[in-house]
Amino acid sequence: MEGIVFIGVQGAGKSSFFKERFFSTHVRISVDLLKTRHREQRFLEVCLSTEQRFVIDNTNPTREERIRYVDAARAARYSVVGYYFQSKVEDCLRRNSERPETERVPKVAILSTATKLELPTREEGFDRLFYVRLDDRRFIVEEWRDEV
Repeated sequence: MEGIVFIGVQGAGKSSFFKERFFSTHVRISVDLLKTRHREQRFLEVCLSTEQRFVIDNTNPTREERIRYVDAARAARYSVVGYYFQSKVEDCLRRNSERPETERVPKVAILSTATKLELPTREEGFDRLFYVRLDDRRFIVEEWRDEV
């Protein structure tokens, strides 16, 4: 059983990465998709109780925001994996502007998330951590190092 937590600014490629790597194997849990934290929590509970693999596809910029997912997954004996999406704010703003208008995020939301973004640590309860970056529209995944 595996729970995955994405960490990164809007426009960093998290949802595209999910579609490319996990669409066929994991349930996508996202506040953008589900619209409320209550629904998100219910989906997480169903995944945990049915031993379904899942991905938390939110920005999760702070340890405080990530801990609820990590703790719940660990309590259910899941392996917990974090994917930190390295990105430059200007690249995220550009990718956001290329989205269909109905899917764009306000610029202020991207800038706000970027200022709150904290690097994840193994001490948060992650069994494994990875860096993800976009290189010419291709995802590069690397093992975690304690320095960026």
